[in-house]
Amino acid sequence: MRSTVFSTTEPTSSGASGALRTSSEAIRLQLRSWPEVEAYLERCKGVIVPLGSTEQHGPTGAIGTDALTAEAVALEVGRRSGVLVTPAQAFGMAEHHLGFAGTVSLQPSTLLAVLHDIVLSLASHGFERIYVINGHGGNIATSRAAFAQSYGTAASRGLPVAGRLRCRLANWFTAGPVMQEARNLYGDREGHHATPSEISLTLHLEPSLGAKQRPLPEPAPAGPIHGPADFRRRHPDGRMGSDPFLAQPQHGELFLDLAATALVDDLGRFLADEDAPD
Repeated sequence: MRSTVFSTTEPTSSGASGALRTSSEAIRLQLRSWPEVEAYLERCKGVIVPLGSTEQHGPTGAIGTDALTAEAVALEVGRRSGVLVTPAQAFGMAEHHLGFAGTVSLQPSTLLAVLHDIVLSLASHGFERIYVINGHGGNIATSRAAFAQSYGTAASRGLPVAGRLRCRLANWFTAGPVMQEARNLYGDREGHHATPSEISLTLHLEPSLGAKQRPLPEPAPAGPIHGPADFRRRHPDGRMGSDPFLAQPQHGELFLDLAATALVDDLGRFLADEDAPD
C-alpha cells in the first residue's frame, strides 16, 4: 500500500499525540499550515477535491446545490478517512443552465484549465492520488479530459510523482447505494435534475431552505439539451422530470451517510492500488 491514512490522529494542544480528531477542522486543507501539510505527505499522498456547480435547481432548489452537496460529502469522507480535503471548486460547466438567473458557468475549456492547474499544484508538492468528489453531471466529461492532460503535463515537467500520479472522479449521486435509495423513496419522481435526493441533502445541510419548498406542477420530462435557450424552452421551470417536493431533511441525512460510506470504501481502494484506474 503506497498511501494510506484512515485515521485522524492529531496532536493535542499540549503536543501529545493520540487524540482522535473527527471534526472537519482536522482535515480541511485551508485550516492547515504548510509544515502540517508537509508532515501529512510523509504518511499519505492522497487528497480530496470537492467539485460542484453554481446553477439553477428549479423554482424551489438552491442555486448552490451541487457545490453544497459535493463539499458536504467530501468533508464527511475526509472525517471518516483522515484524508485532507481542499476548498470546494464551486463553479463548474453549467452552460446549459444559463437561461436561468443566478447560474454561473465556466466554459469547458476554462474548467479543464482550472482542474488541470489544481492537479498540477497538488502534484508538485508530492500528492499522488487526487480524488475528486463531484456533485454535477455536467462536469464529468471535462474532468476526465483535465485528468488526461494533467498526466501529460506532469510528465513533461519532470515532476517526481508523474509516473505515480492518478486522478479519480467520484460522483456522489451515482454511488450505487444512493441511486438505490433514491429509487426506493421516489421512483420515477427522482427525475434527472433538481432531484429530490439532492434537494433532500441540501435541506439537511441548510434547514432554512425548507421555507422554499412547495408543491409544483408536473415537470417536463427529461430529454436532449441543445444550449440554454433550448433548455429553458423544454424545461421552463428548470426541472427535468423531478418532484423536489418529495425531499425531506431526514432523507438527506441518509443520503449523506450512504454516499460517504460508499466513497470511503472507493477511496481506500484508490489509495492502496498502484494501478488504480481513473
